[in-house]
Amino acid sequence: MTILVLPMAAGRALAEAPLKLVATTGMIADAARQIGGDQVEVKALMGPGVDPHAYRQTRSDIVAMTRADLVLWHGLYLEAQMQEFFHELERKRVVVAVAEGLPKDLLRGHDDYADKYDPHVWMTPVLWKLVVVEVQKALTEARPEAADLFAANAKAHLADLDRLIAYGTKVLAKVPESNRALVSAHDAFGYFGRDYDFDVLGIQGISTQSEAGLNRISTLVDLLVARGITAVFVESSVSDRSIRALIEGAEAQGHAVSIGGELFSDAMGADGTYEGTYLGMLDHNMTTIANALGADVPARGMDGKLSAGL
Repeated sequence: MTILVLPMAAGRALAEAPLKLVATTGMIADAARQIGGDQVEVKALMGPGVDPHAYRQTRSDIVAMTRADLVLWHGLYLEAQMQEFFHELERKRVVVAVAEGLPKDLLRGHDDYADKYDPHVWMTPVLWKLVVVEVQKALTEARPEAADLFAANAKAHLADLDRLIAYGTKVLAKVPESNRALVSAHDAFGYFGRDYDFDVLGIQGISTQSEAGLNRISTLVDLLVARGITAVFVESSVSDRSIRALIEGAEAQGHAVSIGGELFSDAMGADGTYEGTYLGMLDHNMTTIANALGADVPARGMDGKLSAGL
C-alpha cells in the first residue's frame, strides 16, 4: 500500500484554506465574517435591496451552494421560495437554519400562517445575539480546530452588539411617547417595536408577498390623521409605492406627512460601507427613526460612522 506524504508546507496550506461558506442574507453573512475572520470565505446570495421573501435561487447560487463547505440560511419561513431546495440540499451538504432553533416563546406569531413565526429577528440585537451564537456553533462544528478563534471573535462581536443595545435604548427613549408610531411598507419591525415600545404599523403583513389592499391603506391614512403622525418610513428592499399612497391620502384630508427616512428592513446597506454591516444597519435604523420622530440624536450615529449623517 502506497502512503502519500504531503510536504509540510503543503499540509499547512491545506489546513489553512478558508471554509467556503454560503449565507442567504447579508445579516447572516456578516455574522459569519465577524466570527470566522480569515478562516472563512463567505458568499452572500442576497445583496443590498434584495427581498428575501420573494428570492429564488439562481443557477449560480445552486452551483455555489453545492460546492460550499457550509450553507447558512435563516429559516422561520423567511426564504419561503427556497425552503424546499434547502431540505433537499441538506441530504448532500452541511446546511444550517440559524434562526430556526430560537426559543418559540421569544418569537412573534405570523399573521398569515398559524404554525409559523415572524422571521425578522435581526430587527432587535437582543434576539440577533442568539443567532450569532448559532453561527458560531455551526462554524465550530465545521472547523473544530479553530474553535478558540471563533469563540474570541464571537465574544468581541457580542460585546459590540451589547453597545448597540445600550445606544438604541438611550436614543429611542428620547422619542416623545405621542410620537412612538413606526409606519412602514411591511410588518418587518415588530420585534423592534416590542423591545423599544413603539407601535409598529405595516401596510403589508410580515411577508412582502401579502397584499397591500386599499382598505388597509385607507385605515392607516385615518390613523395617521387621527394620531397626528407626521413621518412614515420607506424600506430599502421594498417598493415605496404604498407609502406614497399613504402620504397622498393624508394630504387629501389636510394632514401633512413626510418620509422620515429610508430604513434597512430585509437587507443591509451597500457592500463595503458601515451600513453594509449588521452593526451599521441597526445603528442607521435606530438613529433615523429617533431623529425623524423628535429625538435629539448624534448626527452620525453610535460611533460617528454613519455615512449620510442627518
